[in-house]
Amino acid sequence: MNVVYTDVLVIGGGLAGLRMAIGAKRRGHDAIILSLVPAKRSHSKAAQGGMQASLGNVIKGQGDNEDVHFEDTVRGSDWGADQDVVRMFVNTAPKAVRELAAWGVPWSRVKRGDREVIINGEKVTITERDEAHGTVAQRDFGGTKKWRTCYVSDGTGHAMINAVADRAIAESIPVHERTEALALIHDGGRCYGAVVRNLITGELIAYVAKATAIATGGAGRLYRVTTNAVICEGMGHAIALETGVAALGNMEAVQFHPTGIFPAGILVTEGCRGDGGLLKDVDGHRFMPDYEPEKKELASRDVVSRRMEEHIHKGKGVKSRFGEHIWLDITLLGEHHIKHNLREVFEICHYFLGLDPTKDMIPVRPAQHYTMGGVRTNHTGESPTLKGLFAAGEAACWDMHGFNRLGGNSVAETVVAGMLVGEFIGDFCDRPENAASVPMGVVHEFVAREQAKLDAMLSGQGKEDATALRVAMQEVMTSQVGIFRTGKDLEQAVDSLQKLLVRSRSIGLRYTARGANPELVAGYRIQKMLKVALAIAYGALTRTESRGAHSRQDYPRRDDAQWLKRTLATWRGENDTLPALAYEPLDVKKMELAPGWRGYGAKDYVDHPDTKARAAEVEAIRKQAGLDRFAMQAKLMPYEHLLPARFRGRNERVDERFDEPKRAAS
Repeated sequence: MNVVYTDVLVIGGGLAGLRMAIGAKRRGHDAIILSLVPAKRSHSKAAQGGMQASLGNVIKGQGDNEDVHFEDTVRGSDWGADQDVVRMFVNTAPKAVRELAAWGVPWSRVKRGDREVIINGEKVTITERDEAHGTVAQRDFGGTKKWRTCYVSDGTGHAMINAVADRAIAESIPVHERTEALALIHDGGRCYGAVVRNLITGELIAYVAKATAIATGGAGRLYRVTTNAVICEGMGHAIALETGVAALGNMEAVQFHPTGIFPAGILVTEGCRGDGGLLKDVDGHRFMPDYEPEKKELASRDVVSRRMEEHIHKGKGVKSRFGEHIWLDITLLGEHHIKHNLREVFEICHYFLGLDPTKDMIPVRPAQHYTMGGVRTNHTGESPTLKGLFAAGEAACWDMHGFNRLGGNSVAETVVAGMLVGEFIGDFCDRPENAASVPMGVVHEFVAREQAKLDAMLSGQGKEDATALRVAMQEVMTSQVGIFRTGKDLEQAVDSLQKLLVRSRSIGLRYTARGANPELVAGYRIQKMLKVALAIAYGALTRTESRGAHSRQDYPRRDDAQWLKRTLATWRGENDTLPALAYEPLDVKKMELAPGWRGYGAKDYVDHPDTKARAAEVEAIRKQAGLDRFAMQAKLMPYEHLLPARFRGRNERVDERFDEPKRAAS
């Protein structure tokens, strides 16, 4: 048996995984990254529009700070987020932007003076301040009160992943490419690494580590149409779920992006609408102001997606050579803006649709985009039930996003969570009691078990086709566990997925090579994907309310009295066909921002019994005289002690300067 030892094993080579590994390495702990593909080809590269951080540089961002970003994020989550974690995030995001700038990310920059922008469909001249010249620029995104999204044209992810991957190279962190974790090694209480398959040779290798971190991204490929890369199949979710110990949180919370190119589902960045693009129907009518008169096209993603589908169902969809869809019109932005600030969009439209977006409208329709649920962790990124297992990024339920993520907060989360969790992993590895005394019998047992599963599939005894099962699963998820959900559809979905899971245990292969074998890979992955799909569908069936991206037509109200709690899914037995569900209540009495109206749609929700009292407490604190915003926030919900010491400092802005030495002395 081949065994590789390291201090920190990171499963996933995107932004979150790279940044965690860098953090651990800088703390003196060796790290190895496992990646299906070269790190610079990870799905992080596909992020277009930008990352949110409250820099307050542009004139339309003036007055922005951590408090505003916090409120936008919590409201956007429909009060499903962990507010402590949100505070940690918004405090660290500006630091992450500046770190990335130092590492070579060529952020678009503010230029002093007048410039023309499109706001609410009209050309407007705004004047950028002299003192902001040369600072990082920001654009508007959905669900935000301020222009906060930092960007590199529309290739933000491309620039970020290149810079962070180069930094990992500079830190001499090895990336083992074309390797796949099949199972986590654990004894029921402690994680010791993973059983890993070399996708070229087929060899199984035991990677043994003090700390193991999952950063495998989302699970979009459970659906037929998704903006996710082909590698985003939820494998990190699955191997955590299969431990029977670690839990997945809020898996029913699945986000659909309003503007996936139709019918391919390729992402058209929210930056198109942030820069002034409009959604139009079959009559050429701009319809979003009819539904959301305040935020219009820049309402929260879950809201815009539902409004688009509702409009299509009213007979207002466009039927063209592409199918039935909505138009995205960015022609009003002008050729220069599109070719310079939205150049990837221009190229995508040209190559995939044969359209020129400087002259033609773009066919769009909502497509699965993001998995808010993931491996449930505490604020340090560690599983509360499986010691030594960490997670960050889209694979984690940290839980920053709750039931809906704001655009720009995901790519921000990858580097911010990577920064913070990397430090917490360093702390974990520093503690003498966490020096792993590895039970090699357990390691041998897990390797043997995974080898037996592969041998059984390669034996040729099974009759089921993995590809057919995958297509059937995707159809069920798309048609019955999508943007709009009903109890009847979800019951049928759960039943269908259970039957598919049973069938997946009898997969037969036509090609039985033990090395590079895509058919074998498809076989063992579909078994895992079906378990993750069931965690989504069963969680959605059980949650009898609508919250954020989880929209039940038979239960249209958000119900804080019954459902202000996080869903936890575990998979107890190898032969089970359903996850076990438990629930983790959110404590209203500790919230800085008590539950209320999101700012979209009707004010129709059921209050939690503690909301009124907590809202009164918050209001009383806000009325206290002599409190600056920092003192007020500390009274409402202290959080700084949760952060690593090196990330606790305040963030300066053009309009907000601090004298840290004096503050520290006082």
